[in-house]
Amino acid sequence: MSELKIVGADKKEFKVDLYKSGNSGLLNGDNFDWDVIKIKDNSYSVIKDDHSYNLEVLEVKAAEKSFLIKVDGIKYLFNAKDKYDELLHSLGMDTMAAAKVSDLKAPMPGLVLEISVEVGQEVAKGDTLLILEAMKMENVIKSPTDGVIKNIAVNKGETVEKNQIILNFA
Repeated sequence: MSELKIVGADKKEFKVDLYKSGNSGLLNGDNFDWDVIKIKDNSYSVIKDDHSYNLEVLEVKAAEKSFLIKVDGIKYLFNAKDKYDELLHSLGMDTMAAAKVSDLKAPMPGLVLEISVEVGQEVAKGDTLLILEAMKMENVIKSPTDGVIKNIAVNKGETVEKNQIILNFA
């Protein structure tokens, strides 16, 4: 059984325990059954309590465990938390990832093959910033945050050491 806490945009919480089959489980301690049929990519037909629903997955942010779905034309935003997320929350460690990132450091020593951004450019979390060659492998360095490039401290063709600042965010 997989246990999740689902939190809606309205902060309403649901405890969901799905059995291995995925077609039944517990919702806030009460038994439930449902049938889910995939219609096409990101589109499903769900039958629960003799009622049919059209469900469409509009957006999934896996890293944040955030989901935007549309059920019968109404959009719902929610986050899922598993037992590990709950443990980090209880230890006060869940907000550490939300800290503002101002410097991006080289994760390893290597050669800067390509710089994909410019000073003043807006970037989103996950955008490619540069390519770093290390141990004969090309490593795509992506933005850890949304922001604006304030300074680029390296040049194409330059070697960098581990933890050397390679760029700054405004």
